[in-house]
Amino acid sequence: MLFAVATYLVATGAFLAHVIFGKSALRRWAHTGLATGAALHLIALGSRVAVFGYQALAPLPEQLSLIALLAVSVYLGVALRAPLTAAGAVLAPLAFLASLSAYYFEQGPMPGPTGSGGFWLAIHVGHTLLGYAVFALSFCLSLAYLFQEHQLKSKARTGVFRRLPPLETLDQWNHRFVAWGFVFFTIGILSGSWLAQRAWGALWSWDPVQTWSGIAWLLYAGLLHARSVGWRGKRAAQLIVLSFLLLLASFIGVNTLLPGRHGIQTSWSHSS
Repeated sequence: MLFAVATYLVATGAFLAHVIFGKSALRRWAHTGLATGAALHLIALGSRVAVFGYQALAPLPEQLSLIALLAVSVYLGVALRAPLTAAGAVLAPLAFLASLSAYYFEQGPMPGPTGSGGFWLAIHVGHTLLGYAVFALSFCLSLAYLFQEHQLKSKARTGVFRRLPPLETLDQWNHRFVAWGFVFFTIGILSGSWLAQRAWGALWSWDPVQTWSGIAWLLYAGLLHARSVGWRGKRAAQLIVLSFLLLLASFIGVNTLLPGRHGIQTSWSHSS
Protein backbone atom coordinates (compact mmCIF):
# COMPACT_ATOMS: atom_id res chain seq x y z
CA MET A 1 0.00 0.00 0.00
CA LEU A 2 2.92 2.34 0.67
CA PHE A 3 3.80 2.44 -3.06
CA ALA A 4 0.19 3.38 -3.89
CA VAL A 5 0.28 6.15 -1.26
CA ALA A 6 3.48 7.59 -2.72
CA THR A 7 2.18 7.40 -6.29
CA TYR A 8 -1.08 9.14 -5.38
CA LEU A 9 0.99 11.91 -3.78
CA VAL A 10 3.02 12.31 -6.99
CA ALA A 11 -0.22 12.39 -9.02
CA THR A 12 -1.60 15.08 -6.70
CA GLY A 13 1.47 17.23 -7.35
CA ALA A 14 1.18 16.71 -11.11
CA PHE A 15 -2.50 17.67 -11.14
CA LEU A 16 -1.86 20.85 -9.18
CA ALA A 17 1.09 21.73 -11.41
CA HIS A 18 -1.08 21.25 -14.49
CA VAL A 19 -3.84 23.47 -13.08
CA ILE A 20 -1.29 26.19 -12.27
CA PHE A 21 0.99 26.02 -15.32
CA GLY A 22 -1.30 24.46 -17.92
CA LYS A 23 1.23 22.15 -19.55
CA SER A 24 -0.46 19.24 -21.32
CA ALA A 25 2.47 16.99 -20.43
CA LEU A 26 1.69 17.56 -16.76
CA ARG A 27 -1.91 16.43 -17.34
CA ARG A 28 -0.67 13.23 -18.96
CA TRP A 29 1.74 12.65 -16.08
CA ALA A 30 -1.08 13.27 -13.59
CA HIS A 31 -3.37 10.73 -15.22
CA THR A 32 -0.53 8.23 -15.59
CA GLY A 33 0.34 8.66 -11.92
CA LEU A 34 -3.29 8.29 -10.86
CA ALA A 35 -3.71 5.14 -12.97
CA THR A 36 -0.46 3.70 -11.61
CA GLY A 37 -1.52 4.50 -8.06
CA ALA A 38 -4.87 2.79 -8.66
CA ALA A 39 -3.13 -0.32 -10.02
CA LEU A 40 -0.78 -0.48 -7.02
CA HIS A 41 -3.74 0.17 -4.73
CA LEU A 42 -5.68 -2.71 -6.30
CA ILE A 43 -2.69 -5.02 -5.95
CA ALA A 44 -2.30 -4.08 -2.27
CA LEU A 45 -5.96 -4.71 -1.47
CA GLY A 46 -6.00 -7.87 -3.58
CA SER A 47 -2.96 -9.21 -1.75
CA ARG A 48 -4.66 -8.70 1.61
CA VAL A 49 -7.82 -10.41 0.39
CA ALA A 50 -5.76 -13.32 -0.96
CA VAL A 51 -4.14 -13.81 2.45
CA PHE A 52 -6.99 -13.00 4.84
CA GLY A 53 -10.12 -13.33 2.71
CA TYR A 54 -12.71 -10.62 2.12
CA GLN A 55 -12.85 -9.86 5.85
CA ALA A 56 -9.56 -7.99 5.30
CA LEU A 57 -11.79 -5.21 3.90
CA ALA A 58 -14.01 -5.10 7.00
CA PRO A 59 -12.13 -2.34 8.95
CA LEU A 60 -13.42 1.16 8.24
CA PRO A 61 -10.06 2.52 6.96
CA GLU A 62 -10.00 -0.29 4.37
CA GLN A 63 -13.56 0.54 3.31
CA LEU A 64 -12.68 4.20 2.81
CA SER A 65 -9.61 3.11 0.88
CA LEU A 66 -11.75 0.89 -1.37
CA ILE A 67 -14.22 3.73 -1.99
CA ALA A 68 -11.30 5.94 -3.05
CA LEU A 69 -10.03 3.23 -5.42
CA LEU A 70 -13.48 2.88 -7.00
CA ALA A 71 -13.79 6.67 -7.37
CA VAL A 72 -10.38 6.88 -9.06
CA SER A 73 -11.28 4.02 -11.41
CA VAL A 74 -14.56 5.65 -12.44
CA TYR A 75 -12.85 8.99 -12.91
CA LEU A 76 -10.15 7.50 -15.15
CA GLY A 77 -12.83 5.86 -17.30
CA VAL A 78 -14.81 9.09 -17.65
CA ALA A 79 -11.66 11.19 -18.22
CA LEU A 80 -11.11 9.32 -21.51
CA ARG A 81 -14.07 11.18 -23.00
CA ALA A 82 -14.60 14.28 -20.86
CA PRO A 83 -12.25 17.16 -19.85
CA LEU A 84 -12.65 16.79 -16.09
CA THR A 85 -9.08 17.34 -14.95
CA ALA A 86 -10.35 19.76 -12.31
CA ALA A 87 -12.17 16.89 -10.62
CA GLY A 88 -8.99 14.81 -10.76
CA ALA A 89 -7.11 17.60 -9.00
CA VAL A 90 -9.55 17.28 -6.08
CA LEU A 91 -9.83 13.49 -6.18
CA ALA A 92 -6.08 12.71 -6.19
CA PRO A 93 -5.38 14.17 -2.70
CA LEU A 94 -8.50 12.44 -1.36
CA ALA A 95 -7.23 9.11 -2.72
CA PHE A 96 -3.84 9.85 -1.14
CA LEU A 97 -5.40 10.49 2.28
CA ALA A 98 -7.68 7.42 2.10
CA SER A 99 -4.86 5.07 1.09
CA LEU A 100 -2.57 6.63 3.70
CA SER A 101 -5.14 5.93 6.43
CA ALA A 102 -5.48 2.32 5.24
CA TYR A 103 -1.69 1.93 5.34
CA TYR A 104 -1.23 3.61 8.72
CA PHE A 105 -4.11 1.81 10.43
CA GLU A 106 -3.52 -1.51 8.68
CA GLN A 107 -4.95 -4.45 10.64
CA GLY A 108 -5.36 -8.18 10.34
CA PRO A 109 -8.60 -9.92 9.37
CA MET A 110 -11.68 -9.02 11.40
CA PRO A 111 -15.20 -10.41 11.50
CA GLY A 112 -17.65 -8.68 9.20
CA PRO A 113 -21.43 -8.75 9.20
CA THR A 114 -23.00 -11.83 10.70
CA GLY A 115 -24.77 -14.29 8.48
CA SER A 116 -24.03 -15.74 5.10
CA GLY A 117 -24.86 -13.59 2.12
CA GLY A 118 -22.94 -15.02 -0.79
CA PHE A 119 -24.01 -13.45 -4.08
CA TRP A 120 -26.41 -10.97 -2.52
CA LEU A 121 -23.82 -9.80 -0.01
CA ALA A 122 -21.43 -9.06 -2.88
CA ILE A 123 -24.18 -7.16 -4.72
CA HIS A 124 -25.07 -5.21 -1.59
CA VAL A 125 -21.55 -4.21 -0.56
CA GLY A 126 -20.29 -3.63 -4.10
CA HIS A 127 -23.13 -1.36 -5.20
CA THR A 128 -23.24 0.53 -1.91
CA LEU A 129 -19.52 1.34 -2.00
CA LEU A 130 -19.72 2.17 -5.71
CA GLY A 131 -22.55 4.58 -4.92
CA TYR A 132 -20.35 6.28 -2.33
CA ALA A 133 -17.51 6.45 -4.86
CA VAL A 134 -19.63 8.12 -7.55
CA PHE A 135 -21.08 10.52 -4.98
CA ALA A 136 -17.47 11.38 -4.09
CA LEU A 137 -16.85 12.31 -7.73
CA SER A 138 -19.89 14.59 -7.73
CA PHE A 139 -18.44 16.20 -4.60
CA CYS A 140 -15.13 16.83 -6.41
CA LEU A 141 -16.92 18.33 -9.41
CA SER A 142 -19.03 20.53 -7.14
CA LEU A 143 -15.92 21.97 -5.50
CA ALA A 144 -14.46 22.66 -8.95
CA TYR A 145 -17.73 24.30 -10.01
CA LEU A 146 -17.85 26.55 -6.96
CA PHE A 147 -14.22 27.61 -7.48
CA GLN A 148 -14.87 28.33 -11.16
CA GLU A 149 -18.05 30.27 -10.37
CA HIS A 150 -16.19 32.31 -7.74
CA GLN A 151 -13.49 33.13 -10.29
CA LEU A 152 -16.14 34.33 -12.72
CA LYS A 153 -17.90 36.57 -10.22
CA SER A 154 -14.68 38.06 -8.91
CA LYS A 155 -13.49 38.53 -12.52
CA ALA A 156 -10.21 36.86 -11.62
CA ARG A 157 -9.53 35.57 -15.13
CA THR A 158 -6.21 33.93 -14.28
CA GLY A 159 -4.51 31.11 -16.16
CA VAL A 160 -6.08 28.68 -13.72
CA PHE A 161 -9.53 29.94 -14.73
CA ARG A 162 -8.87 29.33 -18.41
CA ARG A 163 -7.85 25.74 -17.75
CA LEU A 164 -11.03 24.78 -15.93
CA PRO A 165 -13.97 23.28 -17.86
CA PRO A 166 -16.98 25.51 -18.62
CA LEU A 167 -19.53 25.75 -15.83
CA GLU A 168 -22.17 24.05 -17.99
CA THR A 169 -19.89 21.05 -18.51
CA LEU A 170 -19.22 20.74 -14.79
CA ASP A 171 -22.93 21.07 -13.99
CA GLN A 172 -23.97 18.40 -16.52
CA TRP A 173 -21.41 15.86 -15.32
CA ASN A 174 -22.26 16.69 -11.74
CA HIS A 175 -25.89 15.72 -12.36
CA ARG A 176 -24.84 12.53 -14.15
CA PHE A 177 -22.66 11.44 -11.24
CA VAL A 178 -25.41 12.11 -8.71
CA ALA A 179 -27.88 10.13 -10.84
CA TRP A 180 -25.48 7.20 -11.33
CA GLY A 181 -24.54 7.18 -7.67
CA PHE A 182 -28.22 7.19 -6.71
CA VAL A 183 -28.89 4.13 -8.88
CA PHE A 184 -25.95 2.19 -7.41
CA PHE A 185 -26.88 3.23 -3.88
CA THR A 186 -30.50 2.20 -4.41
CA ILE A 187 -29.44 -1.26 -5.58
CA GLY A 188 -27.21 -1.49 -2.50
CA ILE A 189 -30.08 -0.63 -0.17
CA LEU A 190 -32.57 -2.99 -1.85
CA SER A 191 -30.12 -5.90 -1.80
CA GLY A 192 -29.28 -5.04 1.82
CA SER A 193 -32.96 -5.24 2.72
CA TRP A 194 -33.14 -8.66 1.09
CA LEU A 195 -30.17 -9.77 3.20
CA ALA A 196 -31.81 -8.30 6.31
CA GLN A 197 -34.94 -10.36 5.61
CA ARG A 198 -32.87 -13.54 5.39
CA ALA A 199 -30.64 -12.81 8.39
CA TRP A 200 -32.93 -10.95 10.79
CA GLY A 201 -36.42 -11.88 9.58
CA ALA A 202 -37.44 -8.36 8.50
CA LEU A 203 -36.73 -6.18 5.47
CA TRP A 204 -36.22 -3.18 7.76
CA SER A 205 -35.15 -3.43 11.40
CA TRP A 206 -34.02 0.15 12.16
CA ASP A 207 -30.44 -1.02 12.54
CA PRO A 208 -28.32 2.20 12.81
CA VAL A 209 -26.39 1.56 9.58
CA GLN A 210 -29.59 0.65 7.75
CA THR A 211 -31.42 3.70 9.12
CA TRP A 212 -28.72 6.19 8.18
CA SER A 213 -28.38 4.63 4.74
CA GLY A 214 -32.10 5.31 4.29
CA ILE A 215 -31.61 8.92 5.38
CA ALA A 216 -28.74 9.30 2.88
CA TRP A 217 -30.95 7.82 0.15
CA LEU A 218 -33.69 10.35 0.90
CA LEU A 219 -31.10 13.13 0.86
CA TYR A 220 -29.90 12.30 -2.64
CA ALA A 221 -33.45 11.64 -3.85
CA GLY A 222 -34.21 15.18 -2.71
CA LEU A 223 -31.19 16.45 -4.66
CA LEU A 224 -32.43 14.85 -7.87
CA HIS A 225 -35.92 16.21 -7.32
CA ALA A 226 -34.54 19.69 -6.60
CA ARG A 227 -32.75 19.66 -9.93
CA SER A 228 -35.95 18.68 -11.73
CA VAL A 229 -37.60 21.86 -10.41
CA GLY A 230 -34.73 24.12 -11.39
CA TRP A 231 -32.05 23.86 -8.71
CA ARG A 232 -28.98 23.85 -10.93
CA GLY A 233 -25.56 25.46 -11.04
CA LYS A 234 -24.20 27.00 -7.85
CA ARG A 235 -27.19 26.07 -5.69
CA ALA A 236 -27.01 22.42 -6.77
CA ALA A 237 -23.23 22.33 -6.25
CA GLN A 238 -23.58 23.70 -2.73
CA LEU A 239 -26.24 21.10 -1.91
CA ILE A 240 -24.07 18.30 -3.26
CA VAL A 241 -21.07 19.40 -1.19
CA LEU A 242 -23.21 19.58 1.94
CA SER A 243 -24.92 16.25 1.20
CA PHE A 244 -21.65 14.40 0.67
CA LEU A 245 -20.10 15.82 3.83
CA LEU A 246 -23.16 14.68 5.79
CA LEU A 247 -23.03 11.30 4.05
CA LEU A 248 -19.35 10.85 4.86
CA ALA A 249 -19.81 11.99 8.46
CA SER A 250 -22.71 9.57 8.96
CA PHE A 251 -20.78 6.71 7.31
CA ILE A 252 -17.78 7.18 9.57
CA GLY A 253 -19.71 8.19 12.68
CA VAL A 254 -22.39 5.49 12.59
CA ASN A 255 -19.93 2.71 11.72
CA THR A 256 -17.62 3.89 14.48
CA LEU A 257 -20.14 4.53 17.26
CA LEU A 258 -23.26 2.54 16.32
CA PRO A 259 -22.40 -0.39 14.01
CA GLY A 260 -25.37 -2.39 15.28
CA ARG A 261 -26.03 -5.77 13.70
CA HIS A 262 -23.73 -5.00 10.79
CA GLY A 263 -20.78 -5.49 13.13
CA ILE A 264 -18.41 -3.50 10.92
CA GLN A 265 -14.97 -3.20 12.48
CA THR A 266 -13.85 0.39 12.87
CA SER A 267 -10.68 0.37 14.93
CA TRP A 268 -8.37 3.26 14.07
CA SER A 269 -5.52 2.16 16.31
CA HIS A 270 -2.15 2.10 14.57
CA SER A 271 -0.59 -1.34 14.32
CA SER A 272 3.03 -1.24 15.39
